[in-house]
Amino acid sequence: MDLDAFHLHPPDARLLEGRVALVTGATGGIGAATALELAAHGAAVTVDYRSKDDTARTMVEAITAGGGRATAVELDVTDEDSVIAAFATTREALGTVDLLVANAGIETRSPLVDMALEDWRRVIDVNLTGAFLCAREAARGLRAAGARGVLVFMSSVHEQIPWMEFSHYCASKGGMKLFMQSIARELAPHGIRCVDVAPGAIATAINRPVLEDPQEREAVLDEIPYGRWGEADDVARAGPWRASAQADYVVGTTLFVDGGMTLYPNFV
Repeated sequence: MDLDAFHLHPPDARLLEGRVALVTGATGGIGAATALELAAHGAAVTVDYRSKDDTARTMVEAITAGGGRATAVELDVTDEDSVIAAFATTREALGTVDLLVANAGIETRSPLVDMALEDWRRVIDVNLTGAFLCAREAARGLRAAGARGVLVFMSSVHEQIPWMEFSHYCASKGGMKLFMQSIARELAPHGIRCVDVAPGAIATAINRPVLEDPQEREAVLDEIPYGRWGEADDVARAGPWRASAQADYVVGTTLFVDGGMTLYPNFV
Protein backbone atom coordinates (compact mmCIF):
# COMPACT_ATOMS: atom_id res chain seq x y z
CA MET A 1 0.00 0.00 0.00
CA ASP A 2 1.93 3.00 -1.32
CA LEU A 3 0.10 5.94 0.24
CA ASP A 4 2.63 8.43 -1.10
CA ALA A 5 1.51 7.54 -4.62
CA PHE A 6 -2.18 8.24 -3.99
CA HIS A 7 -3.78 10.69 -6.39
CA LEU A 8 -7.20 11.31 -7.88
CA HIS A 9 -7.80 10.00 -11.35
CA PRO A 10 -8.28 12.65 -14.05
CA PRO A 11 -11.77 14.21 -13.86
CA ASP A 12 -13.05 12.52 -17.01
CA ALA A 13 -11.93 9.11 -15.69
CA ARG A 14 -13.64 9.32 -12.30
CA LEU A 15 -16.62 7.01 -12.01
CA LEU A 16 -17.77 7.88 -8.48
CA GLU A 17 -17.71 11.66 -8.20
CA GLY A 18 -20.07 12.83 -5.47
CA ARG A 19 -20.59 9.36 -3.97
CA VAL A 20 -20.16 8.48 -0.28
CA ALA A 21 -18.59 5.09 0.45
CA LEU A 22 -18.04 3.06 3.60
CA VAL A 23 -15.50 0.24 3.35
CA THR A 24 -15.26 -2.37 6.08
CA GLY A 25 -12.00 -4.16 6.77
CA ALA A 26 -10.38 -1.13 5.18
CA THR A 27 -6.95 -1.03 6.80
CA GLY A 28 -5.30 -3.94 5.05
CA GLY A 29 -5.09 -5.98 1.87
CA ILE A 30 -8.07 -5.83 -0.43
CA GLY A 31 -9.96 -3.42 1.84
CA ALA A 32 -7.22 -0.81 1.84
CA ALA A 33 -6.68 -1.08 -1.91
CA THR A 34 -10.43 -0.77 -2.46
CA ALA A 35 -10.80 2.29 -0.23
CA LEU A 36 -7.98 4.05 -2.05
CA GLU A 37 -9.34 3.15 -5.48
CA LEU A 38 -12.84 4.41 -4.62
CA ALA A 39 -11.31 7.65 -3.36
CA ALA A 40 -9.25 7.97 -6.55
CA HIS A 41 -12.50 7.75 -8.50
CA GLY A 42 -13.91 10.71 -6.57
CA ALA A 43 -15.90 9.03 -3.79
CA ALA A 44 -15.74 10.37 -0.25
CA VAL A 45 -14.63 7.36 1.78
CA THR A 46 -15.02 6.21 5.36
CA VAL A 47 -12.09 4.01 6.35
CA ASP A 48 -13.05 1.74 9.24
CA TYR A 49 -10.73 0.25 11.81
CA ARG A 50 -10.84 -1.93 14.90
CA SER A 51 -7.27 -1.79 16.17
CA LYS A 52 -5.27 -0.18 13.36
CA ASP A 53 -6.41 3.39 14.04
CA ASP A 54 -3.00 4.76 13.03
CA THR A 55 -3.25 3.02 9.65
CA ALA A 56 -6.77 4.33 9.09
CA ARG A 57 -5.82 7.89 9.94
CA THR A 58 -2.71 7.70 7.75
CA MET A 59 -4.92 6.55 4.87
CA VAL A 60 -7.32 9.44 5.48
CA GLU A 61 -4.41 11.89 5.51
CA ALA A 62 -3.09 10.50 2.23
CA ILE A 63 -6.49 10.69 0.54
CA THR A 64 -7.05 14.24 1.80
CA ALA A 65 -3.57 15.33 0.74
CA GLY A 66 -4.25 13.88 -2.70
CA GLY A 67 -7.38 15.99 -3.15
CA GLY A 68 -10.01 13.52 -1.94
CA ARG A 69 -12.38 13.38 1.02
CA ALA A 70 -12.19 10.77 3.76
CA THR A 71 -12.78 10.08 7.41
CA ALA A 72 -11.90 7.26 9.80
CA VAL A 73 -14.31 5.48 12.12
CA GLU A 74 -13.98 2.69 14.66
CA LEU A 75 -16.21 -0.23 13.69
CA ASP A 76 -16.84 -3.77 14.86
CA VAL A 77 -19.02 -5.30 12.15
CA THR A 78 -20.30 -7.97 14.54
CA ASP A 79 -21.72 -5.37 16.94
CA GLU A 80 -25.06 -3.83 15.99
CA ASP A 81 -24.55 -0.61 17.96
CA SER A 82 -21.09 -0.15 16.49
CA VAL A 83 -22.44 -0.50 12.94
CA ILE A 84 -25.26 1.98 13.55
CA ALA A 85 -22.82 4.47 15.09
CA ALA A 86 -20.36 4.15 12.18
CA PHE A 87 -23.04 4.95 9.61
CA ALA A 88 -24.25 7.90 11.71
CA THR A 89 -20.71 9.25 11.99
CA THR A 90 -20.22 8.91 8.25
CA ARG A 91 -23.51 10.67 7.55
CA GLU A 92 -22.47 13.61 9.73
CA ALA A 93 -18.98 13.84 8.24
CA LEU A 94 -19.54 13.04 4.57
CA GLY A 95 -23.25 12.46 3.87
CA THR A 96 -25.51 9.42 3.46
CA VAL A 97 -23.63 6.27 2.50
CA ASP A 98 -24.69 5.31 -1.02
CA LEU A 99 -21.87 2.83 -1.60
CA LEU A 100 -21.13 0.07 0.89
CA VAL A 101 -18.24 -2.31 0.41
CA ALA A 102 -18.75 -5.12 2.94
CA ASN A 103 -15.21 -6.42 2.86
CA ALA A 104 -14.40 -7.35 6.48
CA GLY A 105 -13.65 -11.04 6.72
CA ILE A 106 -11.57 -13.68 8.46
CA GLU A 107 -10.63 -17.29 7.88
CA THR A 108 -9.26 -20.02 10.12
CA ARG A 109 -8.25 -23.56 9.27
CA SER A 110 -9.89 -26.46 11.07
CA PRO A 111 -11.08 -29.96 10.12
CA LEU A 112 -14.74 -30.41 10.93
CA VAL A 113 -14.16 -32.93 13.74
CA ASP A 114 -11.74 -30.55 15.50
CA MET A 115 -13.62 -27.30 14.93
CA ALA A 116 -14.63 -25.47 18.09
CA LEU A 117 -18.04 -23.87 18.16
CA GLU A 118 -16.34 -20.60 19.02
CA ASP A 119 -14.30 -20.77 15.79
CA TRP A 120 -17.41 -21.49 13.71
CA ARG A 121 -19.32 -18.61 15.29
CA ARG A 122 -16.47 -16.13 14.92
CA VAL A 123 -16.09 -16.72 11.17
CA ILE A 124 -19.84 -16.62 10.57
CA ASP A 125 -20.25 -13.53 12.76
CA VAL A 126 -17.57 -11.49 10.99
CA ASN A 127 -18.09 -12.67 7.42
CA LEU A 128 -21.85 -13.10 7.22
CA THR A 129 -23.54 -11.42 10.19
CA GLY A 130 -21.25 -8.41 9.71
CA ALA A 131 -22.32 -8.14 6.07
CA PHE A 132 -25.97 -8.36 7.13
CA LEU A 133 -25.68 -5.62 9.78
CA CYS A 134 -23.86 -3.25 7.42
CA ALA A 135 -26.21 -3.96 4.50
CA ARG A 136 -29.24 -3.40 6.68
CA GLU A 137 -27.95 -0.06 7.96
CA ALA A 138 -26.94 1.08 4.48
CA ALA A 139 -30.34 0.14 3.06
CA ARG A 140 -32.16 1.86 5.91
CA GLY A 141 -30.22 5.07 5.29
CA LEU A 142 -30.86 4.99 1.55
CA ARG A 143 -34.55 4.25 1.98
CA ALA A 144 -34.92 7.06 4.51
CA ALA A 145 -33.18 9.48 2.16
CA GLY A 146 -35.08 8.26 -0.90
CA ALA A 147 -31.71 7.74 -2.56
CA ARG A 148 -30.23 5.21 -4.94
CA GLY A 149 -27.14 3.24 -4.01
CA VAL A 150 -25.00 0.13 -4.36
CA LEU A 151 -24.12 -2.57 -1.84
CA VAL A 152 -20.97 -4.47 -2.81
CA PHE A 153 -20.17 -7.67 -0.93
CA MET A 154 -16.62 -9.03 -0.95
CA SER A 155 -17.25 -12.72 -1.39
CA SER A 156 -14.78 -15.37 -2.55
CA VAL A 157 -14.33 -18.11 -5.11
CA HIS A 158 -15.36 -20.26 -2.17
CA GLU A 159 -18.95 -19.17 -2.57
CA GLN A 160 -18.67 -21.78 -5.34
CA ILE A 161 -15.57 -23.94 -4.75
CA PRO A 162 -15.57 -26.33 -1.75
CA TRP A 163 -12.49 -26.04 0.48
CA MET A 164 -11.52 -28.81 2.88
CA GLU A 165 -10.82 -27.70 6.45
CA PHE A 166 -12.44 -24.32 5.79
CA SER A 167 -16.08 -25.38 5.89
CA HIS A 168 -17.07 -22.44 8.12
CA TYR A 169 -15.46 -19.97 5.71
CA CYS A 170 -17.18 -21.57 2.72
CA ALA A 171 -20.49 -21.55 4.58
CA SER A 172 -20.09 -17.83 5.22
CA LYS A 173 -19.33 -17.03 1.58
CA GLY A 174 -21.98 -19.35 0.17
CA GLY A 175 -24.42 -17.74 2.57
CA MET A 176 -23.27 -14.30 1.48
CA LYS A 177 -24.06 -15.13 -2.14
CA LEU A 178 -27.68 -16.07 -1.46
CA PHE A 179 -28.07 -13.27 1.07
CA MET A 180 -26.91 -10.79 -1.58
CA GLN A 181 -29.19 -12.25 -4.24
CA SER A 182 -32.18 -12.30 -1.91
CA ILE A 183 -31.85 -8.69 -0.79
CA ALA A 184 -31.05 -7.68 -4.37
CA ARG A 185 -34.62 -8.67 -5.26
CA GLU A 186 -35.97 -6.73 -2.29
CA LEU A 187 -33.98 -3.57 -2.86
CA ALA A 188 -33.83 -3.28 -6.65
CA PRO A 189 -37.32 -1.71 -6.87
CA HIS A 190 -35.97 1.06 -4.62
CA GLY A 191 -33.00 1.77 -6.88
CA ILE A 192 -30.52 -0.03 -4.64
CA ARG A 193 -28.29 -2.52 -6.45
CA CYS A 194 -26.54 -5.44 -4.74
CA VAL A 195 -23.55 -7.29 -6.22
CA ASP A 196 -20.76 -9.65 -5.16
CA VAL A 197 -17.08 -9.40 -6.03
CA ALA A 198 -15.37 -12.77 -5.54
CA PRO A 199 -11.56 -12.80 -5.36
CA GLY A 200 -9.53 -15.90 -5.96
CA ALA A 201 -6.01 -16.44 -4.60
CA ILE A 202 -4.78 -12.95 -3.73
CA ALA A 203 -1.30 -12.17 -2.40
CA THR A 204 -2.31 -10.48 0.85
CA ALA A 205 -1.46 -11.00 4.52
CA ILE A 206 -4.30 -13.47 5.04
CA ASN A 207 -2.54 -15.83 2.59
CA ARG A 208 0.98 -15.29 3.93
CA PRO A 209 1.35 -18.84 5.36
CA VAL A 210 0.66 -20.28 1.90
CA LEU A 211 2.79 -17.75 0.07
CA GLU A 212 5.76 -18.49 2.34
CA ASP A 213 5.55 -22.24 1.70
CA PRO A 214 6.91 -22.91 -1.82
CA GLN A 215 5.06 -26.20 -2.18
CA GLU A 216 1.70 -24.80 -1.09
CA ARG A 217 2.20 -21.65 -3.16
CA GLU A 218 2.83 -23.68 -6.31
CA ALA A 219 -0.10 -25.99 -5.58
CA VAL A 220 -2.41 -22.98 -5.54
CA LEU A 221 -0.78 -21.60 -8.67
CA ASP A 222 -1.58 -24.86 -10.46
CA GLU A 223 -5.28 -24.05 -9.86
CA ILE A 224 -5.05 -20.69 -11.66
CA PRO A 225 -5.23 -20.92 -15.46
CA TYR A 226 -3.94 -17.35 -15.87
CA GLY A 227 -0.67 -18.38 -14.28
CA ARG A 228 -0.22 -15.91 -11.42
CA TRP A 229 -1.50 -15.04 -8.00
CA GLY A 230 -3.74 -11.99 -7.90
CA GLU A 231 -2.88 -8.70 -6.25
CA ALA A 232 -5.11 -6.54 -4.05
CA ASP A 233 -5.23 -3.93 -6.81
CA ASP A 234 -6.69 -6.50 -9.22
CA VAL A 235 -9.71 -6.75 -6.94
CA ALA A 236 -9.84 -3.05 -6.08
CA ARG A 237 -10.01 -2.02 -9.72
CA ALA A 238 -13.05 -4.26 -10.25
CA GLY A 239 -15.13 -2.33 -7.73
CA PRO A 240 -15.61 1.19 -9.08
CA TRP A 241 -17.22 0.16 -12.35
CA ARG A 242 -19.72 -2.17 -10.67
CA ALA A 243 -20.59 0.61 -8.23
CA SER A 244 -20.89 3.28 -10.89
CA ALA A 245 -23.76 4.48 -13.06
CA GLN A 246 -22.14 2.63 -15.98
CA ALA A 247 -23.19 -0.64 -14.33
CA ASP A 248 -26.70 0.52 -13.50
CA TYR A 249 -28.30 -2.64 -14.96
CA VAL A 250 -26.01 -5.07 -13.11
CA VAL A 251 -28.03 -6.52 -10.23
CA GLY A 252 -27.60 -9.61 -8.06
CA THR A 253 -24.55 -11.03 -9.82
CA THR A 254 -21.07 -12.15 -8.80
CA LEU A 255 -17.95 -10.89 -10.55
CA PHE A 256 -15.13 -13.41 -10.10
CA VAL A 257 -11.67 -11.84 -10.00
CA ASP A 258 -9.72 -15.08 -9.92
CA GLY A 259 -7.53 -15.61 -12.98
CA GLY A 260 -9.91 -18.38 -14.01
CA MET A 261 -9.73 -20.33 -10.75
CA THR A 262 -13.45 -21.11 -10.82
CA LEU A 263 -12.95 -22.95 -14.11
CA TYR A 264 -11.74 -25.92 -12.02
CA PRO A 265 -8.57 -26.56 -14.09
CA ASN A 266 -7.72 -29.75 -12.21
CA PHE A 267 -11.10 -31.31 -12.91
CA VAL A 268 -11.53 -30.83 -16.67
